[in-house]
Amino acid sequence: MAVTVSDLKRSVAWYQEVLGLERRHPEWDVPVFLCAGETGLALFPARSKSPSAAAPSGGVSIVHIAFRADRATFKAAQDELRARSLAFEFEDHGASHSIYFPDPDGHQLEITTYEMG
Repeated sequence: MAVTVSDLKRSVAWYQEVLGLERRHPEWDVPVFLCAGETGLALFPARSKSPSAAAPSGGVSIVHIAFRADRATFKAAQDELRARSLAFEFEDHGASHSIYFPDPDGHQLEITTYEMG
């Protein structure tokens, strides 16, 4: 997933500190590539000249970015958000549980687990 952000340094710190993502390919200035396991998130500055980071037009957008977690990680994420006084919404989807919250630029994030027990 590639996302544009208004303040690259702030967003990198937020994703590392709040979600525990690890930086990979530190030799790249742009994008900054952050990962959780096999899942990658590339952060581009909003003013990037890279065509791969161009904002879409015509009202098409991403609804949210989802991360799958096991039950323990799902609970730990909620604890971490509470400890940082970051509001989130819980939703029971029947087959899964999810929490939703914004990143510093307002991108909607979801952490979900299919481990219901």
